[in-house]
Amino acid sequence: MGRGVCPQIGTIREITMKAVVYGGGNIGRGFLGQLLFESGYETVFIDVNCALIDKLNSDHSYPIKIVCNDYQHEITIRNVRAVHSGNAAEEIAAADIMFTSAGVNVLPHIAQNIAEGIRQRQGGGLDIIICENLLHADKQLKELIGKYMEVPDNIGFVESSVGRMVPIMNDEMHEGNILRVWVEPFCTLPVDGAAFKNAIPAIKHLLPSVPFEYYIQSKLYLHNMGHAVAAYFGLKRGYTYIWEAMADAEIYGIAEGAVRSSAEALSKEHNKPLDEVMEYAYDLISRFQNRYLGDTCERVGRDARRKLAIDDRLLGAVALCNKHKLPTECIKRGIIEALDYL
Repeated sequence: MGRGVCPQIGTIREITMKAVVYGGGNIGRGFLGQLLFESGYETVFIDVNCALIDKLNSDHSYPIKIVCNDYQHEITIRNVRAVHSGNAAEEIAAADIMFTSAGVNVLPHIAQNIAEGIRQRQGGGLDIIICENLLHADKQLKELIGKYMEVPDNIGFVESSVGRMVPIMNDEMHEGNILRVWVEPFCTLPVDGAAFKNAIPAIKHLLPSVPFEYYIQSKLYLHNMGHAVAAYFGLKRGYTYIWEAMADAEIYGIAEGAVRSSAEALSKEHNKPLDEVMEYAYDLISRFQNRYLGDTCERVGRDARRKLAIDDRLLGAVALCNKHKLPTECIKRGIIEALDYL
């Protein structure tokens, strides 16, 4: 097994705890559901997709297909059910741990339901692990919930760094089951260990870290930056998929150069062993070449204006490299392609 790869599920202990996952989409089912099932939780997904809710409540299980260029195998996630978002508060009130994977734009629409769930806990503490592609997601969610209540001190808002890549599913990939999700083998979930207000839960492949800034920057300036460089060059050359772009020797060289510079900068910035950061960087490059994920250049490159923000993946990586006097040419070439795409 490679770095961060989940082993095939073995014996599961008796369920004694309940996790709520707000958002039953690809990350919720394809990532969080697996970690929670392996750890002995009952998992309750909260969603608005009635077909998905009905199917989860009918089957109480769903398949995950783990895919890479070397192998594919399927596992079954069990002990799951689902409720509509309108019934979220009751489930949140009785949860031992909560996750959000609803999408950045959805957070304002679910904050009131979360607030009501917290209110119904009658003072009981809860940690919310936020699995959204959003900088400072902890502060933003707390602020949104704060519009509806005074947030108690024992409610934790825990940032995470979601690295597992999950493709957009189509009918062919579903293979007759709308719950099936394809995922890559990587499944480690780093979280901000200092943000928990209650005991950190014993969830397999959850990686609490203090300080957490390295993982935030690693996700942005290695994973997201390298992905974006490959995507914008791929769009320029007419490639559909990221793996096709990475099969182009010139694009591969530029993406590798960009990731290498950023890895060196992160090593210096956070006093991390260079070989450790480089191992992760080259593992990412290998994962970008996973053709079974079907990840498109269009998806990775969309919303280019946001991705060109001063502290986001491209310009932020350049600033970090400049700080440590490291080469930025490859990242800047990616910025030029992003500007052309705009």
